[in-house]
Order: sequence, then C-alpha cells, then structure tokens
Amino acid sequence: MSARELCVVGLGLIGGSVAQAAMHAGWTVRGATASAEDTAAAAEAGVRVEPDVATALRRAAADDALVLLAVPLTAVDDVLSTVAEHAPACRLTDVVGVKEPVAAAVARRVPRVRYVGGHPMAGTTRPGFAADSAELFTGAPWVVSVDGPHRAVWTDVAGLALDCRAVVVPATAADHDAAAARISHLPHLLAAVLAAVGADGGPLALALGAGSFTDGTRVAGAPPDLVRAMCEGNRSALVDALDDALGRLGAARGALASSGTVEATVRTGYLARRAFDAARAPGDGSMQVDLESPTALERLRELGRLGARVTALHGSRAQVML
Repeated sequence: MSARELCVVGLGLIGGSVAQAAMHAGWTVRGATASAEDTAAAAEAGVRVEPDVATALRRAAADDALVLLAVPLTAVDDVLSTVAEHAPACRLTDVVGVKEPVAAAVARRVPRVRYVGGHPMAGTTRPGFAADSAELFTGAPWVVSVDGPHRAVWTDVAGLALDCRAVVVPATAADHDAAAARISHLPHLLAAVLAAVGADGGPLALALGAGSFTDGTRVAGAPPDLVRAMCEGNRSALVDALDDALGRLGAARGALASSGTVEATVRTGYLARRAFDAARAPGDGSMQVDLESPTALERLRELGRLGARVTALHGSRAQVML
C-alpha cells in the first residue's frame, strides 16, 4: 500500500489532467475509461490504463490506492455500483462539479468507503484526454470537503491537489454548492443567454463581437450535456443565484427605462470585481492547523468560509494563508 497510488476513473479533460499532474509529481497512477479515444491518448501519454473499471478498482483495493472519480454527475451512480462491488472500503474522492448529490450517492451506494469530496475549479471548453494538461490546476482553487470524519483521507486528497500545484480550499458540500452556483453554474447560464442574444442580432452583431462578447460567452462553448448535468444537479442553489441575478438585471432595466442610467449596476459590478481581484491576491496572513487534532476539520471549515487556502502540508500540519 502506498499513500501515493492513484486510480483515476474517467480520463477526460479533468481526470486526464489529474493523472498527468500526479504522475509528474511522483504518484503511481492507473486509470480506466469507457472511451476508446481517451484510452489511446492516455496510454500514449504514459498512463497505465486498465482494460475496464472493475479491473482498475480491484487493483486499487488491493493496493489501497486513492480512487478518484472523474465522470459526469449523471454517471456517478453507475460507477459507484462498480465501486461497491470491487472496492467497497477504498479511499475515495471525486472531481464532480457539485458535491451534495455526490456525497448523498456515496452514502447510499457505498457507505463503507472513506470518502472525501473534491472539486478543482479549473477547466477548458474542450473535452477529452487530448485537451488535458498537467499544468491545468496550477494556482487554481481545489475544494476539498470537510464534512466527514476521515481526517487522514482529507490529508491524502489535499496532498494530491497540492501535488497538482493547486491551492486547497476547505469547504462543506453545502457551502461549495452554494458558492459554485454563483461563480460557476450561473456564469454558464448567463453565457448561454448572452450568446443567444448576440446571435439574435444577426450577422452584423456577430461580426462586431469583440472582447466583452468573447469573454462573456467563452463557457457557452462547453459541451451542453456537461453544463446541464452540473446546473441541474445544483438546482436549488442555482435557482437562488438566478433570482439574485434576475433581480439585479430587472433593477438595471427599470433604472435605464425610467431615468436613463445604469450607474448603480455598473458601479456595484466594478466594486465587486475589485473585491474578486483582491481575494485572488496572495494573502499576508499565515497560520498552521494541526491535522491530528480532533477538531481539525471544523477549524478548516471555519477558515474556508473566510476564503482561506491551504498552500502546503508539513507532516501533520497544514499551512493556511488568510
């Protein structure tokens, strides 16, 4: 058994990028995918690809490898059924874009696994292993869930994220989904609406599209089935975010129609963007959390809500930047 053995189920963009980044960091990696195209691309890149998911999971169970699910939300139940059969007590994580539905499925399907959810906030609009990159996660936030009792597995998952050159943001599944609705899922829907409104302007409008339209619609080029899965899987939180957005758009329309100004909307957005830029800047505060403490995950949960990031692990201590 090695803490640095990884089994990646699903070798598309995210799974393939994790596999490559982990290999570069010295992990022993095996993978499995139903895609013949991804199988060929992964094998060519040096990933040990097993003939099927069941074989990969049996070998992962024998080695107590960390199993990472990198499949769409719609495929999670089926894959967990295979996990239940072949690796029912494994160390398990995932990179699915919503966390509460995955956590519920894990509890229902494989209650004995040692599960810690994860979600790297990185990607491109191009699917498949051929689009992957070992550098995809460099500097990116990687949420590692702090809901369960598995402190040792939390350290393993956080270590994987850090080895992929991400920074770790500790968060509960519920907190993650509420935040992701606003900064990931809502932008996908707004991009889809913006793209459609632009297209409705006809050939001239599309010919004039420049930076703001290109930037605002970039994620509208993502595979529709993947966007649907993450948005519909986070329905409750996304409805709340949509209500907020629609209220703000309605206020902008009302102000423009009645008084001819959108000053309040533009000013609020400008300040919010400044706040976002400031939040992404390196923090000037630092502390350590003892991961062997019985209250370690609770402390990390509190710090995560403040926007703190784990930047390194030093034995049983996590280096946290505020």
